Amino acid sequence: METAEKAGEGVRAVDRALDILMAFTATDHRLTAGELARRVDLSRPTLYRLLRTLEHKGFIVSSGEPQRFELGPSVANLAHVWGACLDIASVAQPMMRRLWEATGETVSLLVHQGRSRTCVAELQSAQPLSFKRGVGYSTDVTLGASGRVILAHTALPEVYLEDKGATQFDVASYLKQLAAIRERGYEISRDELIQGAVAVAVPYFDSNGRVKGSLAVFGPSVRMDAQRVDACVTLLKEEGAKLSAALGYADKVPIRRQG
Repeated sequence: METAEKAGEGVRAVDRALDILMAFTATDHRLTAGELARRVDLSRPTLYRLLRTLEHKGFIVSSGEPQRFELGPSVANLAHVWGACLDIASVAQPMMRRLWEATGETVSLLVHQGRSRTCVAELQSAQPLSFKRGVGYSTDVTLGASGRVILAHTALPEVYLEDKGATQFDVASYLKQLAAIRERGYEISRDELIQGAVAVAVPYFDSNGRVKGSLAVFGPSVRMDAQRVDACVTLLKEEGAKLSAALGYADKVPIRRQG
């Protein structure tokens, strides 16, 4: 009971801290404590406690007399990361469109973010029976074709498996699977994250040869037979190479796998 109560308090604190950050606007980017208190409906002690934490983490900075608060450099860093994802999504649109037109299936662009891979762009199949992830969908990078094809090109994939050692998960077998994916340059999954779905994915790289994410095609197993999967592999490899080239990667440069 005590653990649950503490967890609830932590969630409320995060919720209130986010309310504080969202109180700032382009026209009101420097606010006093009084102005913030009215916008987020918090007591002064609670407000100042959260402001101190946010300032310590760089999300808020304060200055002047009377003291005014504004968004800090940590917010700018998150905006930079978010903007970089948008840039990749914009660059990838022609490749995604060609895949979508050629396959008739859902095409997704995913980026590698820490221990996750996140969908930042998607073109959903127009067919009645189809699958989609949705922009913003994020899950463990160790799962699915679009995750494993990323992990296969990281320098230390075993780091992502540290928390699986205590389970029946076969780490050695999984690492061999990643080596095979790296060798062939693509991955396929069937009925793994969604029953009845088939996913085919390839990695894409930046100008330094680092894997940035994956390009994937999703479709139902009733349409994705062996012949269609092979066709998707060929198309994905072509468009994945074009996306990597558009991001500055050159095939003649050996891929330096990232950690």
